[in-house]
Amino acid sequence: MDGATLCAREPIHIPGSIQPHGCLFALDGDRKVVQASANLAQWVGMQARQVLGCSLADWWPEAAALLNSQPGRCAEQPDVLPNHLGDLRAPDGGALLAMLVHTSGPYDVVELELADDRQRVLDTIYPLARGFLAQLQRIQSVSAMCELAVAEIKRITGFGRVLAYCFDAEGHGSVISERVDTGYPSYAGLRFPASDIPAQARALYVRNRIRVIHDANYEPVPLVPALPVGSELPLDMSHAALRSVSPVHVKYMKNMGTLASMSMSIVINDELWGLISCHDAQARDVPLRVRTACELIAGMLSMQIDARVQQDRMAARYALRRDIVEMLTAMAERDNVMAGLRDVDTMFVSFVRGDGAAVVAGSRCESYGHTPERADILQFCQWLQESGGRNVFHSDSLQRDVPHLPRLADSSAGVMAVPISSLHAHYLVWFRNERVHEVNWAGAPRDKIDPQSGALSPRNSFSCWREIVSGSSAPWDAVQIEAARELGHAVLGLVLRKAEERAALAADLAETNKELEAFSYSVSHDLRAPLRHIAGFAELLGELEGQNMSERGHHFLANIRGSAQLAGTLVDDLLNFSQMGRAALRYTDVDIGALVRDIRREMSPELEGRHVDWHVQQDMPSMRADAAFIRLVLRNLLSNAVKYSRGRETAVVSVGARHDGEGIVVDIQDNGAGFDMAYVDKLFGIFQRLHRMEDFEGTGIGLASVRRVVERHNGRVWAHGELGKGATFSFWIPDRPPSE
Repeated sequence: MDGATLCAREPIHIPGSIQPHGCLFALDGDRKVVQASANLAQWVGMQARQVLGCSLADWWPEAAALLNSQPGRCAEQPDVLPNHLGDLRAPDGGALLAMLVHTSGPYDVVELELADDRQRVLDTIYPLARGFLAQLQRIQSVSAMCELAVAEIKRITGFGRVLAYCFDAEGHGSVISERVDTGYPSYAGLRFPASDIPAQARALYVRNRIRVIHDANYEPVPLVPALPVGSELPLDMSHAALRSVSPVHVKYMKNMGTLASMSMSIVINDELWGLISCHDAQARDVPLRVRTACELIAGMLSMQIDARVQQDRMAARYALRRDIVEMLTAMAERDNVMAGLRDVDTMFVSFVRGDGAAVVAGSRCESYGHTPERADILQFCQWLQESGGRNVFHSDSLQRDVPHLPRLADSSAGVMAVPISSLHAHYLVWFRNERVHEVNWAGAPRDKIDPQSGALSPRNSFSCWREIVSGSSAPWDAVQIEAARELGHAVLGLVLRKAEERAALAADLAETNKELEAFSYSVSHDLRAPLRHIAGFAELLGELEGQNMSERGHHFLANIRGSAQLAGTLVDDLLNFSQMGRAALRYTDVDIGALVRDIRREMSPELEGRHVDWHVQQDMPSMRADAAFIRLVLRNLLSNAVKYSRGRETAVVSVGARHDGEGIVVDIQDNGAGFDMAYVDKLFGIFQRLHRMEDFEGTGIGLASVRRVVERHNGRVWAHGELGKGATFSFWIPDRPPSE
């Protein structure tokens, strides 16, 4: 068992003893004494055993009257924290004692210590509070606030060293302000490990916000009896001002060269934000009035820090939400999330102070800034999806938290990912680079366990011990995590809204397309016969009257035949195009390589006299699709590749296919005329041409047919080209057809 575990298990709230600078007794519901400290006679002139079972009113009527005079003290609203009810003389007429009372379970716990002059207390506290608060409200930075509080507490108490430190997310405390007398070692800028204040001690600091040890060499005063009369449980002394101290903590103090100490909690939102800690090399009494003043200062400091922290968080939230609005606006103006974030990529990366960012949608990934490789990002997102986590995932050490993906940690140290789909592996991801930094510890942060006794032995040295920390990034703070979650929810809502709009639009378009397809089918079908008649009669006219016609007449007749033939081809293409939306798809396993070979044989008569250098990938994967329609796609793309390479001495046409994890991608590349990428969006539109008809024949329907076939398979088609340097046309068909 390690030192931290031993510390965490120590029952410091039930020590069964007190410090000797006061006395204590516990009363049950009938105001009878059920337990008292063994030094009771020293303070009130009566032995602990004498008063056990006695009513307080019987042996100390003045104390009973003072207790009963408090109108707020009742079972429904017990005083959990020690409340100074007033001062009174001991029953034997001895010293004037301050009476502090609080509730612990079924008991009223009474603590007594030497009283201060009441008027002196009032004269001290009021001007101190007024002056300190006025100065505190003029200060803007948290460190300056702590500096003011440390200076004031040092002045009031006279402790040799007073310091303030705040805790980080891991519980380590960093010294941010210090006032120290000559001869005391300075801890300014040092860090104290979280193990110095174990979990149960941290919880006590939240409940009881001031803790005093007058002399670390004190002899603990036991409670008599060990358990309250009639109880099987020890007295919970969590809120007792006199509660005895853990032996481990006493040894810790002595190792630090400290005999007297006082700690005040800085609590924000019911969490321990930091501490003001006072140390002295000599034993030191801290009167009630001094403690009250220091507790007041710590309370005002806590409220002011809380206000500053909340103000800073609100400012950060405002800035982040402004970025969220701008990013959502960009996404709303584009067709999809990726396209929108591409327009504001710099803002996307810096949104939560990332060094890089990525948008992942299934197998698609777009990254910006410094990020891991695409494959590593996709593997990480797939792991997130499989782990079932639908909340924000964040880590400042990928080596520690995601050790099974070492390549990811080689590229980035920290990551935060937020889902933007409730079903699929779609994520927004931010990465942070490694932050190698030096930490100055107040002594090597390791406690030792005595091999003989098994007792915990705190470290002996608090001298600066330097550690180089690597393998981690700056931590993600709560505001950034909250903003990432908010952006994820907003993007998900935007995607769903766009999906609904597209669904409604698709329904309208489907109805319109049916009407247009019926119209185009009817028109193209009805035009075929007249066009054939025109072509046929022109041919007859040439044969019958050709000898009697002039050269000009022959020219006109040739134009009629050519136009009729082109119109007929256009009508046939239109008829085929309209049938593509009406015909049912018949899915089979399509051998892409076999189709390409068959189309090349079919095209060979058209290529007589031309030199075409074919580069066709061997062993291309098969795809699940309608073979006839895929043949049409390949025929169009291969014909275009050959046609638009006509100006080259040797036409080079390359065909390849690959599996991308979710479907088959087919690429057809040529070295022909190419096109200007500025017009790529028009490329697959019906009747769209990027070259003159005089240079390259065609009806302008081929690529529109390609897109219609691919989209009917739930696929995508795209192209990349450069004028005079050729073009590459690609299409993707998913592995799993919609019908399956």
